[in-house]
Amino acid sequence: MPQIPPLKALRAFDALGRAGSVALAAAELGVTPGAISQQVTRLGELLAVQLVARSGRGLVLTELGRLYHAEIRRGFAALEGAQDVLDRAREDAAIRLSCLTSVLMKWIGPRIFDWQSQHPGARLSLTGSDIEPDLIRGEADFRIYYGGRIHPAHHAVLFTDHVVPACAPELIAGHPLRDPADVLAFPLVSIVWNRRFAPGPEWSVWAERIGASAPESALSYSLSGSAIDAAVAGRGFVLAQISFIAEELRSGRLVVPFDIRLPLSEPYYLAWTEAALAKPDARALHRWLLATGRAQGIISAG
Repeated sequence: MPQIPPLKALRAFDALGRAGSVALAAAELGVTPGAISQQVTRLGELLAVQLVARSGRGLVLTELGRLYHAEIRRGFAALEGAQDVLDRAREDAAIRLSCLTSVLMKWIGPRIFDWQSQHPGARLSLTGSDIEPDLIRGEADFRIYYGGRIHPAHHAVLFTDHVVPACAPELIAGHPLRDPADVLAFPLVSIVWNRRFAPGPEWSVWAERIGASAPESALSYSLSGSAIDAAVAGRGFVLAQISFIAEELRSGRLVVPFDIRLPLSEPYYLAWTEAALAKPDARALHRWLLATGRAQGIISAG
């Protein structure tokens, strides 16, 4: 079997052939021009063929050099292709979890690190999107979604969330609240739900619950996460989902003066396919998601 020249020399020669100059080849490989010239010269000596000729202050490929480079380039292209195949296989091995954007930002995203700490070798890809992926076509392995659509794959209820009026402590500093209706005297931040979902509890519903009436909100958001961030910034009270404000309550950035909760119209679901469960660590993630959902349901219901 013919002896194959050193890879370092072949890489230098390939870079020279593609770049057209010693300086550009050196810049591409992160070495000095002298190193390129030395490796190319060494390669010619090992092959007993003149691969390059001097032209002015540079080097150019000879006719034999061009023929040899064409074959070398095919070899490196094959190696690069093999790397692409491996990278794609690694990407396919990652567990792809798709969620509604606010669910990713405010609920599962902060908690997923707990699962990763127990499975340090697992590869996980998280996507926040309000567009439902086609699980059958492999656009995601798992999907956390809210009510409405029932995925054609396997699905299970995760939990039913509740909302509660929350605000930044600075908003009510110096304004003692004696009655739940006092909340309605402050600016109210609203969340406009996507039309394809059953409407979530609004301020008018919460006010009716306490026997009062609510003024119209001056500020509304289409994303729950953005509305919560506005409340943290002291812009007003928000009817926030319990699952979304755990960290804000724990850190004291939000407070709940009156713990009067309203349930969402529909639960959150988890959908998946049997093929997804075949991926490494996918069954462990599946069990953890269901358990985390059940625990959240207990917390949200109070």
